[in-house]
Amino acid sequence: MGTGLPCGGAGHRILIENSEYWLRNYGDLAMLEVTVRRIRERWPLATVGVMTESPALVAAYFPGVLGITVGDRDPWGAPGRIERFAAAAGPAVAGPPAVAALRARAWALPKAIRARDLLRDTLSRRSSAAEPEASSTSEAVPTEDVVPRIERRHPGAARAVRESSLVVALGGGYMTDADIPQAGRVLDLLEYACGAGIPAAMVGQGLGPLRDPELRARATQALGKLPLIALRERRRGPELLESLGVPSSAVVVTGDDAIELAQAKRKVSPGNDIGVCLRVAKYSPVAARAQETVGSALRAAASEFGARLVPLIIAETPGSPDRATTVPLVEGSANPVEPVGRFVRPGAVATAVGRCRMLVTGAYHLAVFALSQGIPVVGLTSTEYYDDKFLGLADMFGGGVRLVHLDDPELNAHLPAAIRAAWDEAPVLREPLRASADAQVLASRAAFERLFGLLEETHAEHA
Repeated sequence: MGTGLPCGGAGHRILIENSEYWLRNYGDLAMLEVTVRRIRERWPLATVGVMTESPALVAAYFPGVLGITVGDRDPWGAPGRIERFAAAAGPAVAGPPAVAALRARAWALPKAIRARDLLRDTLSRRSSAAEPEASSTSEAVPTEDVVPRIERRHPGAARAVRESSLVVALGGGYMTDADIPQAGRVLDLLEYACGAGIPAAMVGQGLGPLRDPELRARATQALGKLPLIALRERRRGPELLESLGVPSSAVVVTGDDAIELAQAKRKVSPGNDIGVCLRVAKYSPVAARAQETVGSALRAAASEFGARLVPLIIAETPGSPDRATTVPLVEGSANPVEPVGRFVRPGAVATAVGRCRMLVTGAYHLAVFALSQGIPVVGLTSTEYYDDKFLGLADMFGGGVRLVHLDDPELNAHLPAAIRAAWDEAPVLREPLRASADAQVLASRAAFERLFGLLEETHAEHA
C-alpha cells in the first residue's frame, strides 16, 4: 500500500501529545511505543516528536524520536549532545540522571513560570497605559484575551504545533475531573492545532468522570472540532462525547492501544503466579487498614495455591509510586519474586505479567497487560474514576474483571473470595480474553488508518 506521502513521509512532522511527560509510567510508555511503531511503519522517513519534560528519556526509549518541551525554542531542531548520548546508552543508563535532573527542576520550574507570567502581565499593563491609542491601530499588541493560552503558557508546544503536519493526542485517562491540569493542556493543544489548520486527533482515550463546568466547557469547544476520537471503552465514552456535542461520525471505539504490546508477550503455557500492584495516590486513596488487608489476603492465597507473589510496577511517577506500596505486600510470603528494575521497557513488565495465572491490581494498565494475555483480574478500586476504568475493561473484554472496593467494610471476606474465583476460572477465560484482545487490536489499527488518512488527505489537497 502506498503511504500517500512522498518518500515514506519525508519532510513531514508528527507531533504526539504524550499523556505522561515524565515517561515514568509503563502503561503510558506502552501506548507510546505502539504509536511510534505504527507511525514508523507507515512513514519511515517522517520526523516524530513527543511532548515531554525529559527529551533525554524520549531519546533513550525511542532513538530517533525528538523530545519537545513546552518551552522549547527550536522544537523540531536536531537532538543535542545529551539526547544523542541517551539514545546510544538506553533508558537503564540514561534514566537515573535524567530523572534526577527533572526532580531538581520540579520545585523551581513552577515558581519560574509564575514569575515570568507576572512580569509579562506587568509589562503588558505598562505598555497599555503608555500607549492607550494602540488598540485602534493595525500595529496593536494582542492582549491576553486575544493571544491563545498555549502561546502564553507553553510557547514551545505552540511552535511545535504550528510546524507539524499532524497532531496526535496519545491515549490516557487524563480527560477527567481527577486530572484537570493535564486535560486542559491537551485541550489547549488540540484546539490550537485545529485553529492553525493542522489535522489533529485523539487515540486510545478514556474519558470521565467529567463534571467540572469549566472543563466541560473547554472540552465542548475543543473536542467538537476533531475529525477522529478513538476511545478505549464504550461504556461511558460515547455517551459523554455526545453530551459534549461531538458528532458520532468522529467517534470510534477501539480498546486500549497498549493491548498490542501485551499481545506480543503471550506465552504458550499459562503461568502459576499471582501478580499484584496496589496503587495509592491522591486520585486513588487507600486506608492503611485496607492495605494491610490486601497484603494478608494475597499472602494467604499464595500459601493456599502454592503460588509465588509477583510485585508488578506500572508507575514510578511522583505521587503514585507503585513500588513503595506494592513490594511490602509480598514481604513475608514464601518465595516472593523480585520486581522488575527501574527504567526498563514496558515489554519487560508485560512479560512479568505473563508469568501469572491471575492478577490483583489497582493499576489500570496492568489489567490491560493481563487481560490481553488471557489472565483474569481482580481490580482494586476506591473511587468512581477507577470503577469506570475497570468496568470499561470488563465490558470491552466480555468479562475477566472482578471489582473489589477497598472501602468495603467486608473487604476481608470479599477480597479472598474474588481472588479464589479468579484463580479457579483462569483456564476457562484464557482463550476468550485473548480473542477479545485480538479483535481490539484490529479495531485500533483500523482507527490508525483513519488517523493516517487525515494527513494523506491534507497532503493530497495541497499537492
